[in-house]
Amino acid sequence: MRPYLPNLNQRWLSPALAILLLLGSGFGAEAAKSPAKAATRNPATAGGTAKPATGNTIALAYLTQVQANPPARPFFDPAPAEEGVQGARLGILDDNTTGQFTHQTFTLKENLVPAEGDVAAGFRSLVSEGYRLILADLPAAQLIELANLPEAANVLLLDIASQEDSLRSSQCKSNVLHLLPSHAMRADALAQYLTRKRWHKWFLVMGSGDQEKLYAEAVRKSAKKFGAKIVAEKTWGHVFDDRRTPESEVPVFTQESEHDVVIVADPGLAFGDLFPFRTWSPRPVAGTSGLTPVAWHHTHEAWGALQLQNRFHERAGRWMTEKDYGAWLAVRAIGEAATRSQSVEFPAIQSFLLGEKFSLAGFKGVPLSFRQWDRQLRQPVLLAAERSLVAVAPIEGFLHPKNELDTLGADEAESSCRF
Repeated sequence: MRPYLPNLNQRWLSPALAILLLLGSGFGAEAAKSPAKAATRNPATAGGTAKPATGNTIALAYLTQVQANPPARPFFDPAPAEEGVQGARLGILDDNTTGQFTHQTFTLKENLVPAEGDVAAGFRSLVSEGYRLILADLPAAQLIELANLPEAANVLLLDIASQEDSLRSSQCKSNVLHLLPSHAMRADALAQYLTRKRWHKWFLVMGSGDQEKLYAEAVRKSAKKFGAKIVAEKTWGHVFDDRRTPESEVPVFTQESEHDVVIVADPGLAFGDLFPFRTWSPRPVAGTSGLTPVAWHHTHEAWGALQLQNRFHERAGRWMTEKDYGAWLAVRAIGEAATRSQSVEFPAIQSFLLGEKFSLAGFKGVPLSFRQWDRQLRQPVLLAAERSLVAVAPIEGFLHPKNELDTLGADEAESSCRF
């Protein structure tokens, strides 16, 4: 499959400018190779102090909140530094690379609300300062609260972190765009691959938390959708100390009906890594451990992705995570809409983002675009193990009358989202 190239067949673009835009989009030569020089040219890209300006400036904001009680992580897997915002910063540099030739400037303000702070107040402050394009790194409940505020009526929230299907269905909002794949998209991607392997009998293991239950429900729906059968389903209720004796706990726990694969629903990564190589029967593990459906993975290098990986690592000193990728996509989507609409005005950018002509190069081999019915960014889903990329969904053979990417997640006829 050839890498997707943005449509440069525009009358207002000269051939020379088209080549420069191609480079600025992340294809071919490495864009913004020297971050220090780029920041010198445009200090506003550093984030934190940027304010909306007149002229040809597009001002973005990044809104998040410090977690009061972040989930415990293993000593060998520390939390990534400045996760999410690092992707947004790289996106700003990429937008400004193209902006040099389109006479557009992109700035980013970072609003980190303290753990005891008021996120709604922080949002209102951004709106009062003139921000209309706001990246939201927030839990689903807070995202819905902000979208329902009167001040959000003329604002576009770009959700860079959530996976909940409800935000794309019963609780969908017309002013919220979703950048990362939903639980349903991930489960469908995994189901397609398991179907092709003819692993039709699934043993579902889930945690007792809300997120675990949501992921498990998505797996059940995908099993029904693609003709698989969940032959056993159990909740892992052991305490943390049971991690010290998994060689005795896991085999007994998985001694159930005959199955082809164990699917783990553990988004918090509290217990899923105990299952590979310890199940009663010699079976593969998939879901949130083992073979995992993700938006981005550090082993992904096809379609020019290695160029993005290296540029991010050069700036951040670590590999790009899913949240980083979601933030980068959000900023690049705004940049692409501003370039193609030839405007810095919010109504024009918003209209182009949601229009049929919008497409985004996301280093996944095909153009990405927003679904009209639920504001979800349609995109391939990577199926990855710890140190290798195994497959990319949609899997060959799963067809759709309009767009094969819509075989992942709720299609228009299946969606309960109505604006």
